[in-house]
Formats: sequence, structure tokens, C-alpha cells
Amino acid sequence: MEVRAAGLGMLRVVCLFAVFDAVCLLDSGMLFPRESPSREVKELNGLWDFRADDSTNRNQSFERAWYKKRLAETGPVIDMPVPASYNDITQDAALRDFIGWVWYEREVVVPARWISDEGTRVVLRVGSAHYFSIVWVNGVKVTQHAGGHLPFEVEIGSLIRKDPTTPCRITIAVNNTLNLDTLPPGKIQYMEDRTKYPEGFFVQYIYFDFFNYAGIHRPVLLYTTPKAYVDDITVVTDFLDNAGLVKYKVSVQGAATGTISVTLKDKDGRSVASSSKPSGVLKVEDVNLWWPYLMHENPGYLYSMEVRTHIHVKDMYTLPVGIRSVAVTSTQFLINDKPFYFHGVNKHEDSDIRGKGFDWSLIVKDFNLLKWMGANSFRTSHYPYAEEILQMCDRHGIVVIDECPGVGIKDIRSFGNASLAHHLDVMDELVLLFIYNYARDKGAPFVDVICVNSYFSWYHDSGHLELIPLQLNNQFENWYGKYKKPIIQSEYGADAVPGLHSDPPVMFTEEYQNIVLQSYHSVFDQKRKQYVIGELIWNFADFMTVQGLTRVVGNKKGVFTRQRQPKRAAFILKERYWRLANETGRLGLPPSNHQCHAVKYPW
Repeated sequence: MEVRAAGLGMLRVVCLFAVFDAVCLLDSGMLFPRESPSREVKELNGLWDFRADDSTNRNQSFERAWYKKRLAETGPVIDMPVPASYNDITQDAALRDFIGWVWYEREVVVPARWISDEGTRVVLRVGSAHYFSIVWVNGVKVTQHAGGHLPFEVEIGSLIRKDPTTPCRITIAVNNTLNLDTLPPGKIQYMEDRTKYPEGFFVQYIYFDFFNYAGIHRPVLLYTTPKAYVDDITVVTDFLDNAGLVKYKVSVQGAATGTISVTLKDKDGRSVASSSKPSGVLKVEDVNLWWPYLMHENPGYLYSMEVRTHIHVKDMYTLPVGIRSVAVTSTQFLINDKPFYFHGVNKHEDSDIRGKGFDWSLIVKDFNLLKWMGANSFRTSHYPYAEEILQMCDRHGIVVIDECPGVGIKDIRSFGNASLAHHLDVMDELVLLFIYNYARDKGAPFVDVICVNSYFSWYHDSGHLELIPLQLNNQFENWYGKYKKPIIQSEYGADAVPGLHSDPPVMFTEEYQNIVLQSYHSVFDQKRKQYVIGELIWNFADFMTVQGLTRVVGNKKGVFTRQRQPKRAAFILKERYWRLANETGRLGLPPSNHQCHAVKYPW
């Protein structure tokens, strides 16, 4: 299993920036910021000054160079929390649906020792901002980034040292406009009929079924490293009999010579293997393998790889490492040589008020709900999630299918060279363990696992529940018959308005949603004995979409409401997922509670 170092080794980001004179731009590894004896982190989350450029051409902010002075001096500003989407924070409908440039600004007190020590690198990092971002420090442009779901960063030490008495004023302009070359794509259309629309009126069309939330969605921070520092760590794990094998490679920037030490420690802090080479293989006797949740009594076991440089200035970085193997046959998905069956959910980074904004309370709540229902996996529909979420997955033993943001690519013009180049850039940033979600004939021959989305009796043959077994069975037979590869049902489900009931069931009632799930499950139980290796419900929770005739305040296919309260379907999945987990016979868990009105935590 190969992992690249960013937090848990799940992400390695390569930022491709233009060259600016005032800063040293990053073009190599981008480790997730962690404090150590040689590194400090200063979070910049909280209230920022905020202003939207609502000029007709959406360009007045650049024409008047808002970045050259304090944002409050350019016009009225409001408080805006970071991280959060800006759309649902105020009572202004125009801001909720705003398309164009918005501006964030905050003055930061940089510790004096960071400025006085020329041997300290000071890096500004943005966890993600949707979609296109430009960053200035004290009025000087330092970087820009295209893409709304991955981090970017830039070294600013030389700039803030030019005038140590000046506060560090960070200005970030973010534009959420989507065009045919963005990921996901969209289209701007200006309405020319002056009998219906005023001059300059335009509409942002999108081709995906979730709200185009915008703003600074993940944490902003400053962090430091020495001038000579650990830049990147690559880890590939395997095991043989009772010995774990950790193949590693360490990259160091800022020094042509010097030595390093690598120490792998267990959860109790004991050294289990070590090396003084920048690359090699660490052998761990009596290894504790990383196992998925509910597949082992000790899931999510992580070692700590401590990397130290021994140059004139020392650096230290610690990377959590799970030792595991992954393999795929024509009928099975194997983790540590054992068959693994995905029983989980699709999710969205979405919640009331904060939109797609990163929120620890919400994340912990979601993980508690996942474990309550017995889910062992989820898919990051339809974009990469925050690194902190992937780190939570590694700690809790949750298997992730991580998606790139290439959703809704329907217009033929989105298949041109410009779109391809951007897609390649995004995938270059998104280097991690992932399963491509292909459901098209052209993609299937090039992947190990086929993921199929289908909504029988919903989008097709609406209301005809009796057709689900026939159509679903034929779907599986056709895909496997053609490609002989294991299949995950990566989406299935039905909308249910919470509290809406009907017997006999009709669409949008909880009863209808329940029967859809149960009808799919009966076919899954037949096919999982053959070549179906997983099932992921759409969706974990209700989520917001654009306004339209088919959506009543968002998509209601969640088994939980947007406020994380269970619908009846959540209990159906809970009963099923715990039964699937218990069928392994390795855990000795008590049977899950069949009384769906009783909510008990089984761990």
C-alpha cells in the first residue's frame, strides 16, 4: 500500500504557481502542518473582514486595487467567519446566491522570533477556498490557486521581514465562478432580453446536484520550519507472515548535505524499527496491522514515523503510518489478504449555516453516527475532503473512496485541452489511495473496481418498486459479464421528506425510501456472494442544492436529516450493517438491535 505524506500520508500536494519576486513558492512536497520541537503552527481561524464585489462587471475591486490598502478603507465590510461558506451567514439573499469576487482580510500578529530568525521559514497555508483564489500579503501578490477542494501554500518570510514593524495584512480574493474548464464545470449565460432582464443580468448554470457553496472553507494558518527541513515522505507498506514492511523515502529541502534518522514507534512510544538512511525498508516484528472498523477488535492501528534531520539546524516531523496491504481480484477487494465488503455511505461536506465550512463538532458527530450505524466506509462525493477528515478515517479504521471534483462533465466543450490540463493539475495535487468512480464503458477497462450508480424506481420507472430486483440484477450481470471485475454499488436511494408517511408507499415518503433500500439489499445479498464487493447509500444526510422544481430545500435522499437526526432508513441500515459485520465471525459482537425505535450504541 502506498501513501504520500500529508497528515496521515494520504495527500501530497504539488502547487503550480506563477513566479513572484517577493516570495519563495512551493513546488515540491507539502506535508500537513504539525507542531514539533522545530515547527510551530498559528491558526488564523475566526472573524475576518469581508466584502463582495457586487459591481456590474464584478471587477471594480481590481480596477480600484482593493488589495493595496485595508479592506475597510475600500468600503463597508462585514464580519465573516473562517472557515465557512459565506452564502448562509447573513440574511442577504443576494449574497447567498452571489457569483463573482469576494474579499477576505485579516491583520495578523506574527511572533517576533519568527521575524528575527532568518533561519525560520514562515509559510501561509489555506486549507481550501472555492474556487479561484488570489492572495496578497501587505499589498503584494504572493500566490494564486485554481480549484476549490485542495490546500495551497506559499512561503512569506522574506516579505514580512522587509518591514518588521508593519502588521501582517493578509488579503484573499475568492471567485466561485464556474466555467467549462473548471472542476466541477459550469457556464455563465448573460440574459439579453431587456423586457425580462436588466442589463448585466446573468445566470450561473451548473451540472451537479449540490449547492455551489463558496468562500474559505478550511482552516487558514501560518506555520514554520527551519530553512533545511523535511519536505516530503513517501511510504509503501506491506507485511510478510508476522512482520510488517515499511518502505520509505524522505526528501529534504534547503540542504545539500546532512544526515537523517527515521524511527518507527508503536502506540506506546516504543521504537520498533529505525534507520539512518533517507530511503529504505523498516521491518516491524509482531506487527499490528491497520484494520478497518468492525473487521478487527483493534481497528485503525497507527504507528508514528519520526523523521529527524541532523544538519546545522535540526528539523523533526512525525507521520502516522498504518501498515496494511490492499489487493483486488476479479471478485474480491482484499485488505491484509482478507475479503473486505464496503458497507457505508456517500457524504457531502454540507450543513446548516456553515455550508461546506470545516467544523470539528460536525465532523465528530458524523463519525459517531457512522460508527453507530456500523458503516465501515464512505465515498467523498464529489470532491476531495479536508485532510483532517482523512486523518480521522485512518484513526477510526474507516475506508475511504476519495473522489476528484470531476463531476457534472457533460458539455462536449469541457473535454478540450484546457479542461484536460486543469484536470491533470488537480489529479497531480490529489495523490492518494483512491478508487476511480467510473460508470461508463470507456473507463471500465482501465480500473480495478467498477463503481455503479443507479436509482431504479426513482429517476427511472418512477414509483415502480416491483422492477428493482429485475433491473438491478441485470445491471450487475451486464457489468460483470463484460469486464469480469468486482463491483461496488456506489449510489442508490430515494428522497424521503422526514415525517412524510403513506401506506401503500408513495414517492418522497419514508416508507417508499425504506422499500427501495430493502429491495436493493435483497439483490446485494445474492450478488455479494459472487462479485459485488460493496454498497454505499446515497446519501448519509440531506444536503442543500440549487433551487428548482425537483428539489424542496435540498436533496432529501439522506438517511439522516441535514441536522443529523435519523429517518427510519437509518435504522434499516444500522440493522443491516451490523449484521454484515457480525457475519465475519471475528468480532464476537452481540447482534444489532432489531427494535428500530431503540437507539443503542453497540461499542
